[in-house]
Amino acid sequence: MKVILFGNIHQARKNLYVEAVVKKLRALGIGVWVESRFARFITEQMGIDPDGLHVTDEIPTEADLALSMGGDGTFLGTAARVGNTGLPILGINTGHLGFLADASPDCIDEALEMLQQGAYKVEQHTLLEVSKDGQPLLTYPYALNEVAVLKHDISSLIEIRTLVNGELLANYMADGLIVCTPTGSTGYSLSVGGPIIEPRSGSFCISPVAPHSLTSRPVILCDDVEITLIVKSRSHNFLISIDGRSDSYADGTALTLRRAPYTIGVVKVKHQLFFDTLREKMMWGLGGRT
Repeated sequence: MKVILFGNIHQARKNLYVEAVVKKLRALGIGVWVESRFARFITEQMGIDPDGLHVTDEIPTEADLALSMGGDGTFLGTAARVGNTGLPILGINTGHLGFLADASPDCIDEALEMLQQGAYKVEQHTLLEVSKDGQPLLTYPYALNEVAVLKHDISSLIEIRTLVNGELLANYMADGLIVCTPTGSTGYSLSVGGPIIEPRSGSFCISPVAPHSLTSRPVILCDDVEITLIVKSRSHNFLISIDGRSDSYADGTALTLRRAPYTIGVVKVKHQLFFDTLREKMMWGLGGRT
C-alpha cells in the first residue's frame, strides 16, 4: 500500500501526532509521499526525519489513498487537492469536532493497521459545482460541504432570488444563504438551523442565514436539480464562500449550482455507520442503556 500525506501547516499543536503516523506507516512498510508544503513544515519546523518520505506537488498515480491530518478544514483542502483523481481520503482528526476526519489520535496505530489489512469502507460523497453567469469559475469551483452567499460585514440584508430548475423558489431577505451537500449538513448549515442529512440521501439543502422573515425555513431538494442564485445588495456586492474559499462578486451576478460530475471517497475505519459518528460527535445518549 502507498499513501500521500496532507496536513495542517498553520498550527503545530494540531500536528503533534504526525511523527507517530510517519513512524507507524514506516513500520507497516507502507510507502509514503508527503505533499510538498506539509513536507517542509514537518521537516523544518517539527524536526521529523525526512528519510524514506517522498515529497511531491502532484497526486501520484501509484497512491492507494490520501491521509489528511487536521480538522475538517484540512480535510476539505485535501479534497480540493485530490479532485477527480478518485483517490479516497482518510481523515485523522487533530482538530475539534471533526465530522469528516474519522480516526482520532488515540487510535492511530489501529486505524493504520486496518488500512493495511483492507478493513475499511469508502463512502462516496457528492460535491456541488458552481458557475458564474453561465461561465466556469477561474478558481476551483467544487464544494464538498457548502456554498454560501453572504452580505459583507457592515452591509444591510441582501436579497437572494432563488430558482430551482428555472422556477422561483423564494426571494430570501437575509444575511445570506447556504446550499449544502449531505456532507456539509453537519457544518455551517447546522449552525443556522439546517437539518442533519444522511450522506447517501441524494439531496441538497438550502438554509437562509438570519432571514428577515421567521417563516423562512430550510428546504431539502433532490441533488439532480439546478439551483440559481441572483443576489441584490445595497452595497452592490456580496461574498461567496465555497468550502471556506471566499471571493467578492458584484450584485446581479447569477450563480448556478449543480451536482458535480465526480464524488469524493471518504474512508471509514472506525465509524462504519453515519449514526456512529453522530452519536459520538453530538454526544447523543452517552451513558444511557444500549
